[in-house]
Amino acid sequence: MLVGITYDLRNEYLKEGFTQEETAEFDKEETIESIENALHNDGYKTERIGHVRNLAKLLVEGEKWDIVFNISEGMYGLAREAQVPCLLDAYNIPYVFSDGLVLAITLHKGITKRIIRDAGLPTADFAIIESISEIENIKLKYPLFAKPVAEGTGKGISGLSKIKSKNELTNVCKHLLKKYKQPVLIEKFLSGREFTVGIVGTGKDTKAVGVMEVVFRKHEKTKIYGLKNKENYRRVIDYSVPEQNIIDKCYKLAEECWKALDCRDGGRIDLKMDDAGKLNFIEVNPLAGLNPVHSDLPILCRFAGISYQKLIEMIMKPAIKRLKK
Repeated sequence: MLVGITYDLRNEYLKEGFTQEETAEFDKEETIESIENALHNDGYKTERIGHVRNLAKLLVEGEKWDIVFNISEGMYGLAREAQVPCLLDAYNIPYVFSDGLVLAITLHKGITKRIIRDAGLPTADFAIIESISEIENIKLKYPLFAKPVAEGTGKGISGLSKIKSKNELTNVCKHLLKKYKQPVLIEKFLSGREFTVGIVGTGKDTKAVGVMEVVFRKHEKTKIYGLKNKENYRRVIDYSVPEQNIIDKCYKLAEECWKALDCRDGGRIDLKMDDAGKLNFIEVNPLAGLNPVHSDLPILCRFAGISYQKLIEMIMKPAIKRLKK
């Protein structure tokens, strides 16, 4: 079976003049090599496709694959993660991970939280603003937390994201609206412990496979899991496995959220406790990073005794199952 691999290689975009922050979500060469090796070890043949523009060119030229392993994040638009799966759907080519509808919805953190809330699952109270004038309508109690509505890898999140006053909220929102040119999500700040849960499977076969807690070292003052701290996690963060009763609660909520959002094959759910210790949904990553060393999903799988090879096999299993229907 021939597996095409779609991805955005960070070095390619840096050579085109994009910045380190603009390319923060994109993959390193070692990530693509690791995915290829795992697929080869499982008996698949592979072909590198690359980003969506390469995919479009190859499709027009008549190229086909039995299935595409898609980790392409895209560069432009609020639905950028949906571009590859939608294009593959147009040519009736199956692929791994969630479909275009799910990837478009889940990139928008506000719409995702609305679905989670409507499903009766816990998530912090929130509002979405598209202009500074809308701050006057915010009724949430401080402290609050503000971030771009459709970014990943902690982009737009820093120590300034925790907000204690209307003046701070105005200044932060002005900055985010101008820099990221998208709405801002404003949430009630959750002060408790933070976790990320690894998920594999689809629908009734959804299964949480590991969880780790994000614990900041004493010298890290912000205690905010943003871009800077994620990139420097070895200096400022200790990842650890929580106690069993917390694991059980994290697994239950993460699986419920995954199924409510109709995500497929594999990814991560981020959770955080409120002041009373109640778990809340923060966000979902249906295209979780797969760098074997630095990405959260492989790290938490290692804690759970799951090798990188096994993780890729677990992700492929439900995708291959769809082919046989």
